[in-house]
This record gives sequence, C-alpha cells and structure tokens, in this order.
Amino acid sequence: MTPDVKGFLLLSTIKMLLVFTVLMIGVALLTLMERKVSAWMQNRRGPNRVGWAGLLQPAADGLKNIAKEETFPASANQLIFTLAPAMAFIPAALLSGVIPWASPLPVSFDARLPLIGTVSYHGMLSMAVVDLPVGFLFVIAISSLGVYGIALAGWSSNNKYSLLGGLRSSAQMVSYEVAMGMSLVPVLLLTGNVTFSAIIAAQQEGLWFVLPLFLSFFVFLVAGFAETNRLPFDLPEAESELVAGYHTEYSAMKFSMFPISEYANMATVSAMVVTLFFGGWDLPGPWAPGPGLGLTLLTAGAMFLKVLFFLYLFMWVRWTLPRFRYDQLMALGWKVMLPVALGYIMVTAFAIWALEHWVGVASPKLAMLILFGMNLLLAYGVFYRLDRGVIVSGSFRPPPPTAPPHRPTTAPAGGA
Repeated sequence: MTPDVKGFLLLSTIKMLLVFTVLMIGVALLTLMERKVSAWMQNRRGPNRVGWAGLLQPAADGLKNIAKEETFPASANQLIFTLAPAMAFIPAALLSGVIPWASPLPVSFDARLPLIGTVSYHGMLSMAVVDLPVGFLFVIAISSLGVYGIALAGWSSNNKYSLLGGLRSSAQMVSYEVAMGMSLVPVLLLTGNVTFSAIIAAQQEGLWFVLPLFLSFFVFLVAGFAETNRLPFDLPEAESELVAGYHTEYSAMKFSMFPISEYANMATVSAMVVTLFFGGWDLPGPWAPGPGLGLTLLTAGAMFLKVLFFLYLFMWVRWTLPRFRYDQLMALGWKVMLPVALGYIMVTAFAIWALEHWVGVASPKLAMLILFGMNLLLAYGVFYRLDRGVIVSGSFRPPPPTAPPHRPTTAPAGGA
C-alpha cells in the first residue's frame, strides 16, 4: 500500500474507534438520562446512590445484566434466539458511522510508524467514519434491517405472546418506514443530492430545511418515534397487553441488547433529524473561526447540543403522552402520514419548478423563504384538521346530531 492509503486507513480506524466508543458510552448514559428526566418530570428523585449523583448507575446495571443467569426456553430455536438481539443492535450501531459529526478537519502529516511504515495524509478529513456517496439512502436501507431482529426474537422464542409482539412490531416498523422514506424526497428535490455533506452545504447557503420543508420534518420525526418503538408508539412493548412483547423470554445481557439498540436508534434518528433539517454541525452566523481544529471542535459541540435536545424530546414525549391503540397507530401511518408525505412531494416539486421556471428565483435563500411561507399555509391546513379529529379518529368523537323530541299530538275534543 502507498503511504497515502496507509494514512487514510489509519485515520479511518481512529475515527471508527472514537465514534463507536462514544456511542456505547453515550447509550449507557442515556439510560441514566431517561431515569433522571422522568424523575424530574414526576417531581421525585432519580438514581442517586451509585457514584456521584448516580453517574455509576449504568455501570451497575450492566454488571447486573452480565452476572444474571441466562435462560433458554426449551422449545426455542437456540441459534436464532441468540442471534436476534445482535441483529437488532448491529444496524443501529452501523448507522452512527455515516453521520458527519463536525466540520471537516484539515490534516497534513508525514510520519514513519513501527509495524506500519511511512504514512501520510494531506487534505480535508471528513468527521464521518465513512463519507458515503449514497448518504441518507444508506441510512434508510440499513435501519430497515432492525425489524428482522425483533421479528425473529418473537418467532424464535416459541411463545405466543412474543410472536404477537414481534408481528405487530414488524407491521408498525414497515408501515412507518414508508412514510419516513417519502418524507426525505423533498430534501432530495431541494438539494439534488443525497450525500450528507451536500445537504449541510445547501443549508449553509440558504436556510435550515426545517423552515422550507417543515412538513417533511414533522413526518420524519413522527416516523422516527415509531421506528424506535418509543411512546406513543411503543405497542411492541406494551406490558399490559402482551407481557412485555417480543422479548418476553429473554433475560440477562440478551434482554439488555434490545434497550441498548433502542437507545442507539434514538441517537441515530436524532442525528439524522439534526443533519437533514437543522443544519447538522452548521453554526449560523459569520462569527465562526476559519477551518482548523478550533472550528471542528466548535461544530462538534454544536452537533452534540442539537442531538441532545432531540434525545430529550424523545424522553419528554415518553413521559407525557399515553400510547395509541393499535388500530389508531396503523391508521395514522397509512391514512395520514403516507398521504401527507405523498401530497407534500407533489406540492414541493411543483413549487420548486415554478420558482425556477416561472418566477426565475436564483437566490437559494429567497427560494427557501418563499417555500417557508408556503409551508406555513400547508401546516395550518394539516394541523387544523388533525387537531379536530377530522383525519385521525382518536378519542375525540363529535356528538351525534340529536333529533328533536317526539311530541304526541292530542286528538281534538269529541273526536273518535
């Protein structure tokens, strides 16, 4: 291998170790954050005994899960029963490697290392482990593989409750994957590219896409809640209905892999929302320093704060809203989210074409401001109807029209 290839592989390995280490530690701390946020919302104390302010509670929970006895149902398929937790976790862990976590870092060095030889690298180093040209298409494709782990966990347990939990979880995830994919088509229409770097660059030139593509953001966020099995879409884990769902027969560390994959998916969805609709690592304003280590660290901090906000949003919604009924969940996915996403694609495509060919708008920022005004009108129409139960038939039922009371007529005096 040439020194340049060796340098590229060395830096990629360092980035991979850094990202996956931070991911695993972050997932452990998210369990503590979940318990702290729920305690704060319920006006009680969360974990505060293990370590300072309970910071070692995730380590204690991990040690407990490792030390617990592993159980295998006698009639389960042993191979698939063991592989299913890994099949749920691996797609969630892979996706963190394609997200750009900070601005590119200019790197230039030549060195001679033992066992490796001469290595060199000159140029801008992407802060994604792998800067894929297929961008968010890869994320959608790999995230859809997580359904296999959940479905096979329910089937391999040979438990009717687990099987029902796996089946309806599969139906839920497949249903909302369609709406999630459709919600990203307007992003492709606006940028003409699916790579994350191009999407972030387009938001730097114009506006963050949450403004000109607000309905896409809303559909993607709702579908993200359903994809991660979080309230109000946690039907696969509805303890009162299916005895904890698809992982009823799991114990110890194999059971722990399912919550770990859920939190890893939460982090991935939050990073996707930030990258696609909130500028990614972008810092608005001209005050940021020039390219270098300072800018990379500053943008990494901005990315972290944005992702942390949406992780908090996941927890806020969980401890605020009750879950849907299953028929409401499926009706929302197929009768609301999918039609809204498809209609929004048509409206956005026509608006972009009209701005380019009829109006002749050349400034990306001006075009996005016009799209923002259009989205305000569309959002008012969509949410006005949603809030009144016209589209989503939930607990709100308009009272039926009442007929006037029947009054018997009295026969005239002396009549027959």
